Amino acid sequence: MSITQSIRERLAQLPAGQPFTPALLAGMGPRASIDQALSRLTKAGVLERIGRGLYMVPQRNRFGLVSMPAPEAVAQAVAAAEGASIEVHGAEAARRFGLSTQVPAQPVFCTTGSSHNVRLGKLQVRLQHVAARKLVLAGRPAGQALSALWYLGRGQVTPDTFAHMARKLPKAEFEALRQAKSAMPGWMVDALLRYEEGVTVHG
Repeated sequence: MSITQSIRERLAQLPAGQPFTPALLAGMGPRASIDQALSRLTKAGVLERIGRGLYMVPQRNRFGLVSMPAPEAVAQAVAAAEGASIEVHGAEAARRFGLSTQVPAQPVFCTTGSSHNVRLGKLQVRLQHVAARKLVLAGRPAGQALSALWYLGRGQVTPDTFAHMARKLPKAEFEALRQAKSAMPGWMVDALLRYEEGVTVHG
């Protein structure tokens, strides 16, 4: 079976519209041959090249136009190629939790991998390298909460902030956040401990 045919069969298992990098096809042949096959499949319309080193099986809307993937899906594909974790940037996480009204001008994601700017049509997706401890809960609601807390910073994170998180998060997720004290800076742990003391006193 040719590399191109093998790649076609592998891509048939992907949902339409899911972005991927050539790293997904590692082991199916020499990198140069994989790149040539991707180029041929793109010219044939089997694939859509959506950015440098980024492809997807086209997903067309009811007008026949190719629908671009969500920025988060693109960030996940880029991070997966590096074996890295990602989480939404703290500004967006704080907005989702109702702790900030600031809307980021462009999609930004924190990653344990390298920093990247990925152009997605007219949109630019930014992956920003951060310390691994900031992403210990990445990929779950508790991870977004931790990202929001880092973004808000020492001056804005109080016991009331944790009380707000406790109301917003499922119980298991808030418990996961509480158990991540070893990954938190001292000022964050202090606010969490004061929240926990208040709950114990009033519980």
